[in-house]
Amino acid sequence: MAYVRKDASTLTRAERRRFTGALLEIKRTGEYDEFVRTHVEFFVGDGDPGLRAAHMTPSFLPWHRRFLLDLETALRRVDSSVTVPYWDWTRNRGATSVPWTEDLLGGNGRRSDRRVTTGPFAYGGGRWTIREGITDGEYLTRDLGRSRDPIQLPTAADLKRALDDPVYDVSPWNSTVTRGFRNKLEGWGAGRGSVSWLNHNRVHRWVGGAMLTAASVNDPVFWLHHAFVDLQWSRWQQRHRSHRYLPAEPPGAGSPQRGRIVARHEKLPPWDVTPDELEDMSRIYRYA
Repeated sequence: MAYVRKDASTLTRAERRRFTGALLEIKRTGEYDEFVRTHVEFFVGDGDPGLRAAHMTPSFLPWHRRFLLDLETALRRVDSSVTVPYWDWTRNRGATSVPWTEDLLGGNGRRSDRRVTTGPFAYGGGRWTIREGITDGEYLTRDLGRSRDPIQLPTAADLKRALDDPVYDVSPWNSTVTRGFRNKLEGWGAGRGSVSWLNHNRVHRWVGGAMLTAASVNDPVFWLHHAFVDLQWSRWQQRHRSHRYLPAEPPGAGSPQRGRIVARHEKLPPWDVTPDELEDMSRIYRYA
């Protein structure tokens, strides 16, 4: 029977406690840091050599879908009642609203160094030390809304522009494409600065701190954010039932993208699974 992923704003106090408790437990055992290392390893950009599996690529959505499932599996080994909630950033838009509460993710970082000092993941609590990161800092950091040059979270209208595009992705299958649902949701836009950060990317920028780097998994909001992104893929699939993941076949010989992206029936590293096999999750979970 499929389990349910809930809107974080609807969680009971007990559900919040169980979710954060399971996260803290897999952090204690070291399993959580493996997720950080995996995300850092597979954060490959357009300008980097080799295969792009996680970002700036069609497999952005199935890669993170499987990544979420692995995290959820780890949490459910600790507490079988736990599922990953989602943060609807089109509705809960303030720095003191869900999920930035004392009993869920804690609040913003302090002004002096952006260190998070409240909630279960505050460094001072002794249970959330950063061990895998881009810098040597040991504590979780946030700068909600960006104290300098503030930005706003994406809106429902921003999401709609992505959801309305019936084509999953288009050539050259990277961060430069202006058509296709995948990049409109992932959020690599034209221009410089804040205008170029759309949807998924803008949320990372709005949270700031740890969420700005390839080690963004160090902030547990990563999972709530990506659960909401995954929900958008599910909604897109429901709206455009005749359209599927693209490309269906690998780029041809001579294409600069050959060997750099994952086609529908190719294995998605680091797992033995294809995007095709990750399109329908209805037997595993559903969204409330």
